[in-house]
Amino acid sequence: MIERTGRAVKRTRVAVIFGGQSSEYEVSLMSASSVLRNLDRDRYEVITLGINKKGRWLLYNGSIDRIKNKRWEQPGFVRDAFISPSTNSCAIIAMREDNRFTEIQIDVVFPVLHGKNGEDGTIQGLLELAGIPYVGCDTLSSAICMDKIVAHSVLKDAGIKTADWIGVIGKDTKNPELCDRLIRQKFGYPVFVKPANAGSSVGISKVKKPGELGAALDKALLTDGRIIIEQGITGIELECAVLGNGEPLASDVGEIAPLAEFYDYDAKYIDGGTGLFVPARVEEKTRKKIGEIAVKAYRVMACTGLARVDFFLQPDGAIVLNELNTLPGFTHISMYPRLFEAAGLPYKNLLDRLIELAFEKKAGA
Repeated sequence: MIERTGRAVKRTRVAVIFGGQSSEYEVSLMSASSVLRNLDRDRYEVITLGINKKGRWLLYNGSIDRIKNKRWEQPGFVRDAFISPSTNSCAIIAMREDNRFTEIQIDVVFPVLHGKNGEDGTIQGLLELAGIPYVGCDTLSSAICMDKIVAHSVLKDAGIKTADWIGVIGKDTKNPELCDRLIRQKFGYPVFVKPANAGSSVGISKVKKPGELGAALDKALLTDGRIIIEQGITGIELECAVLGNGEPLASDVGEIAPLAEFYDYDAKYIDGGTGLFVPARVEEKTRKKIGEIAVKAYRVMACTGLARVDFFLQPDGAIVLNELNTLPGFTHISMYPRLFEAAGLPYKNLLDRLIELAFEKKAGA
């Protein structure tokens, strides 16, 4: 039996989904903690729905700190739950202590999920089936942006410059000799070996010589069965935030100055060993051009809601698009919210706008 919960005061009921089975589970916990701290509780009634590393969906009723500290799954704070795919309900179905189910109506979902099953179109497909408005890109744009091999192909067809690349699939992912031969034929070393479907620099290796290639392929395969090998690009790492649906708006450009070999997972989320500059320390006309390319790429990839577009500025002035992130990090040190805060849109107001865009997308505006 399913019982429905009522509401005493009408506020927009936002379901924040966090965690997930991807290699970016910990990043999601950090991002979700920041989002939850900044949602206006006078405006929103917030429901928290966690997905653990085994894929179990759990309605969570504890503190934000327990999410951040990875202690949210403990008994007494969770109960089994799932989102109904039926358009008749637009609800979370949660189990009660008496083994009956409660139907919790929701108005909009904020999927603070990174990587596999979060940014790749899968959860977006579920929400489309359920008819529930949600923050961010739709199923198609999420999928094509997430898959680096597909994304490179689409961007190239649109005339947007990216690094030269080789897609490696099937048995070739376990053949470093073949990959070495293709690298030498196409562009030479150094290269970056990446899982085709991953973010936050998970599973990525910089390879300077053939002897390092086998270990790099093995590392990437731990995250995804398809691999992309990209030409090593020398240049300044720049990022541009894009916001909107039909008429997207680009922020100014930020600069990443990593102390490590490249802007890796630890630099992004753990040790803070990175200089972030907003605006970037490049000419204004270059920043403007990057913003224009970011918006073009956003439209080409059919993005809605938000995306962070990453670039390299080479010594000769060439602008190379690295990737689009459809749900970029939302921690206190993340570049996406920092860029819009610098433009006069504080974190809390940015969240408001993202939720508004979710409703506008659902309405076809």
